[in-house]
Amino acid sequence: MYRLLIPCALIATPALAADGPFTIAATGRHFATLQDAVRAVGGGTGTIVIAPGTYRQCAVQQAGQVTYKAATPGTVTFAGTLCEDKAALVLRGDGARVEGLIFRGYRNRDGNGAGIRSERGDLTIVDATFADSQEGILGGLAAPQRITIDRSTFTGLGQCDEAPNCSHAIYLGNQGSVRIIHSRFERGTGGHYVKIRAPRVTIADNSFDDTAGTGTNYMIDLSEGATGSIVRNVFVQGRAKENGSAMIVVAAEAQTYPSGGLVIEGNDARLAPGATSHPTFVVDFSHSRLAIGANRLGTGVAAFALR
Repeated sequence: MYRLLIPCALIATPALAADGPFTIAATGRHFATLQDAVRAVGGGTGTIVIAPGTYRQCAVQQAGQVTYKAATPGTVTFAGTLCEDKAALVLRGDGARVEGLIFRGYRNRDGNGAGIRSERGDLTIVDATFADSQEGILGGLAAPQRITIDRSTFTGLGQCDEAPNCSHAIYLGNQGSVRIIHSRFERGTGGHYVKIRAPRVTIADNSFDDTAGTGTNYMIDLSEGATGSIVRNVFVQGRAKENGSAMIVVAAEAQTYPSGGLVIEGNDARLAPGATSHPTFVVDFSHSRLAIGANRLGTGVAAFALR
């Protein structure tokens, strides 16, 4: 009887480390790389706790429910390294949660280098920072998906001069919902701060500070329409705009989703010192009955325009 011997190098088993920085919370197992920790979770549910440090690593999640959690929020940075030439985290499992991580310095030739690429599954992001990249979060899924972004910062993101198409701080599309709350957008470097193609949005209690932005466009672009709400946000438009005509634009590219009843109220919108553009706060291409309530608009900001 002969036994088939398989060389160890051909067996894809996660590499354990005695004191590696990536720890499975439930088992206490340590791993030297984030990808090995993700493989260890596999198709199950697990939390990967990440020790403080700067990591030039990336990971692709193919299955399961994975939480990526900094041991101490704000002390874990992923920098520069892309998986599949896409992002630090390429997510196409059943779901993912990201807590307390920093993503910095992502670029590729397509202009879409991102901290996170969401390709499948629900996604929740809390206390994260996305900085100095072509894109913060990018995702497009022709299926229902729930995405929530909470208490996160987006700074130094976007481009319109490195590739044929612009990139944005957040660019998400799905057939479900996108919720962005209690977050800050600042110092954009091109494109829009938030661009969404989804039927339902909640964009609430955020700050959009374009004072130090360069070559930026809209604060919020609901490219194909949406229902939901844009409420209690603060918008400050800077002076170095590529397109300073509007702050919020609804259905400029298509009317794929109904926009009737979209609530826009309780927001504060004004110009930064020295800004010379005269933007319209809401520009509507949908010709739907938007529910625009009371908003505080500074000098030089028009309330509404129908296109």
